[in-house]
Amino acid sequence: MDERNRSIRRNRKKRKKKRLLLGCSVFFLILLGIGGFLFYNVYQAANNSFSDLERGEHSKLREESVAIGKDPINILIMGIEDYSSGGNGRTDSLMVASINPDKNSIKMLSIPRDTYVDIEGHGQTKINHAHVYGGKELTIDTVEGLLDVPIDYYATVNFKGFKDVIDEIGGVTVDVPFDFSEVSDGEAGSDKHKIYFKEGEMTLNGQEALAYVRMRKQDPRGDFGRSERQKQVIQAAIKESASVSTLLNFSDIAKHIGDNVETNLSVREMYTLKNKYGNKKIDSLTLEGVDDTINGVYYFVPTEEGLANLQNELKMQLGQEVSATETTNTESDASESEATDYSENQN
Repeated sequence: MDERNRSIRRNRKKRKKKRLLLGCSVFFLILLGIGGFLFYNVYQAANNSFSDLERGEHSKLREESVAIGKDPINILIMGIEDYSSGGNGRTDSLMVASINPDKNSIKMLSIPRDTYVDIEGHGQTKINHAHVYGGKELTIDTVEGLLDVPIDYYATVNFKGFKDVIDEIGGVTVDVPFDFSEVSDGEAGSDKHKIYFKEGEMTLNGQEALAYVRMRKQDPRGDFGRSERQKQVIQAAIKESASVSTLLNFSDIAKHIGDNVETNLSVREMYTLKNKYGNKKIDSLTLEGVDDTINGVYYFVPTEEGLANLQNELKMQLGQEVSATETTNTESDASESEATDYSENQN
C-alpha cells in the first residue's frame, strides 16, 4: 500500500510539473508575441519616419560620410510649428547634439528661434524662417552657415505629434518652478486660450505640456530655464512610457511617431544612439548674443567673439583642427558652460 501511495504522489507531482511547464510556456509565448508586436510597431514607425536629404550621403562640409558610434557627428533636432493651411511651419526650437564617441561626450546647443542670420536667397532674418522658405534642407544649410560645422543627421518633430503622444501616455507630471501663464497653440475648431501653471507638482495633458515647454519670455533663466522644462517633460514621458497602460496603447503611440517625425536616421542607427548614449551626461553649450530691434523687429544677434568661440568648441568636439590660440580660449569658455545631467531618471 505504501508503494502504491508513493506512486500516486509521484504521478501527482509529475502532473503539477507538466501544468506548471505548460503555463510557463504559454506565458513566455504571450510575452514573445507582445514583444514581436511591439518591435514590429517600432520598426514600422521608424521606417515611416525615414526621409533622406536631397544633398546626398554627407554634408558639403565633409569629404566623406560618417558612421554613428565610430565618428564624431552632429544631429540637428527641429521642433516644427503646425500649419493647418499647409506649407512649411516655422521652427520653434532648434537643437544641435554634438556626439564624440572617442571622448564619450555629448554637447547640446539650443539656438534661439529669433537668431539673426543670413538665409540663402532670402537675406538676413530670423533663423526660424528658414524652414518656411525651404524646409529641412534650407534649415540645415542655414545652421551649417551659422556654426561652420557639418550637420550629419536631422530629426523634425511636429508639435501635433508631441501633443498626441503625451495624451496617449496619460499626461506627464512635472514640478513647475514658478507661477506663469502661456497662450495655448489652439486646436482645430477652437480658439487660443491662456493656460495657467502654478508652482509645484502638476499633471499636464498634451496641449498643456506643449505650452509648458514653449514658454520662454517669462522665464528669468531664459533659454536655460526653457531647456530645463523641456528636460522635465522628456524625463516624465520616459517614466510614464514604462507603465502597463502605456504599453497597451503602444500601437497608437508608434503611429503618432511615424506620422509626425521625419529623420534620416535608420532603425539601426537609432538603436546605436540609444544603446551607446542613452545614459550619458549632456553638457550644454550657449550661443552668446544681444537683444536688438532692427526696423521695428526683435532679433537675437550673436556677438562676433561669442560665435567664434562656439564654432571652435564645436570643431574641437568633432575632432577638427583649431589653432592653439583659439583652442586655449575655447577650452577656457567651455569650463564655464552649464552642464546638464540627462542620465538621472532617464532610460
